[in-house]
Amino acid sequence: MNISCSTLVLPFIAWLPLMASAATPPATQDFVLDNGLKVVVREDHRSPIVTAQLWIKVGASYEPPGQSGLSHALEHMVYKGSSKACAGEFEAILKKLGASENAVTYTDYTSFHQTLPSARTGVAFEILADLMSTAELNEQDFTPELKVIQEERRMHVDDGIIASARERLNSIAYPASGYRTPTIGWMHDLQRMNAVQLRQWYQAWYSPNNATLVVVGDVTPERIKALAQQHFGHLERRATPVAHAPVELASAGERSLTLYAPIASPRLIMSFNAPSLATAPDRRTAHALRLLNMLLAGSSSARIKQQLQLSEAIFTEARSEYDAFNRGDSLLTISTQLNPDKLNDADEALARLWQVIESLKNKAPEPAELERAQNLLIADTVYAQDDLEGQANTLGLLETIGLDWRLADQDTNELSKVTPLEIQEVAKTYLTRDRLTTAKILPEKNNG
Repeated sequence: MNISCSTLVLPFIAWLPLMASAATPPATQDFVLDNGLKVVVREDHRSPIVTAQLWIKVGASYEPPGQSGLSHALEHMVYKGSSKACAGEFEAILKKLGASENAVTYTDYTSFHQTLPSARTGVAFEILADLMSTAELNEQDFTPELKVIQEERRMHVDDGIIASARERLNSIAYPASGYRTPTIGWMHDLQRMNAVQLRQWYQAWYSPNNATLVVVGDVTPERIKALAQQHFGHLERRATPVAHAPVELASAGERSLTLYAPIASPRLIMSFNAPSLATAPDRRTAHALRLLNMLLAGSSSARIKQQLQLSEAIFTEARSEYDAFNRGDSLLTISTQLNPDKLNDADEALARLWQVIESLKNKAPEPAELERAQNLLIADTVYAQDDLEGQANTLGLLETIGLDWRLADQDTNELSKVTPLEIQEVAKTYLTRDRLTTAKILPEKNNG
């Protein structure tokens, strides 16, 4: 009896720290400067460190045809000199302080991150304010940097079989929105990009009223407000272009492409158009899609992994992904690599994947299966918030895609409330052929 009781209690005990962590959100405040800059401050006094992140609401999805790659190129160029520093000087200052820094461009944002001793928070603010307001963007610096970006594209996209396939898949999976635009830019656009375009993009989007400053660490809201006013308060508010959310066609029709590459076995990618947390009819729908993703191939216990990769061994690799945190509609994507010793026919593999998908549409998952997926996703969510960067990333992303940072503190609770019937319903609604784009990557034919 005692042994049986232990096997029931221990798994529950294992989740208690996660539940406690999710139930007690850290002290967080926000405020807005007169120039429109929103500041979110989260206190975390476990160590004398702070993360400061500046999120600009501009990315690849904002770029018009013919100007792809501008946001990413601008992220590179703001470090090449400003009113206060020559190229490389800010990096040298941060290195002396023992700081780490990073910059990221994605479809919906450009963000600049600095983690350093909390006593030096003002240094981070001074650098970030200068980067967003007085970058020089000279032609003589831009020309060699553009060649670096072009080489980056060649290495990571053009010469990468999967990256190239995903880029082409996105171009037809998103027929109506800017999400079809690659973040790094199309090569032909990079070849004709110039510094004048870059300066215009900078003036259009890099303004305080189009940005969010997120600060997480050993700080107080009062001190951060004073520092933000000191370093950002003088920046001028400017009108920014209207940027509508990238809403996609509900049912664009089944689309497919076939690519040939020097590979030993076929690869297969299935992408279904689906709403995000920002565009779903309600948040519960997006949370159900997140859990549906976990049930398909988002974890080691997921159906595709268990049935088709481990049991039948027709795949050597299988995974799924769904990004709920977009300002526009998203994709739920299943990616696989065939095991040629078991199956070498991409069409047959596609049929087997459809069988697993249909099983979730025809019958709701058992409560225990869903609970396992919920526990895994909640664990991932809680552990991601254990460091300062993870917390700041979540807060900044939510604000930048047009949602409230407070949703971060509700996330685990909302995930735990999704029911098996809701999983079945989103599977029936969104995993349909008229929402599907398929990419087959096949071994090159000897006869060309």
